[in-house]
Amino acid sequence: MITYIQLFFEFFKTGLFAVGGGLATLPFLSDIASKYNWFDKSMLADMVAVSQSTPGPMGINMATFAGYNAKGIIGSLVATTGLVLPSFIIIIIIANFLNKFKENTIVTSIFYGLRPAVTGLIAVALFEILKLSIITVSNFVESKNILYIFDYKALILAIGIFILSRKSKKHPAIFILIGAVAGIILGL
Repeated sequence: MITYIQLFFEFFKTGLFAVGGGLATLPFLSDIASKYNWFDKSMLADMVAVSQSTPGPMGINMATFAGYNAKGIIGSLVATTGLVLPSFIIIIIIANFLNKFKENTIVTSIFYGLRPAVTGLIAVALFEILKLSIITVSNFVESKNILYIFDYKALILAIGIFILSRKSKKHPAIFILIGAVAGIILGL
């Protein structure tokens, strides 16, 4: 049985260690999905899509969704508070000593090490999203043919959106809308 304390604690840990924004929360959310029945890994891809296409920070949107899924409105408030509280506490502490920290070589070295660590966590999240949306291992296992490992419609759509977003200065919401319409038309 889930308690609000478990919900708060799991998202507090996520908020404390998921440095780098919403995508950095994905490995933590994947871990939560494997430990609890609040949501499953297939819902994680839906959570990312909804969180990317709704206003607000992705990590907070995902915590709110997961908390709501687990324990309703109160659960969404508990999960969101748990996710946000570590950042709030740390920012208040750092704000008091900002000038001292800014020139401290140890702190500079810590941030130098955090950047590649966060990049690695985001790469893991990218791989998980690829597995959920483009790579179809089950088709490969059934057919034993490497050509069936990809969902080609999804792969072409992803590449197309990537190219369009790199060449265009349009708002990301436009590309999300294009992806949604293409998903309807292509039956993804």
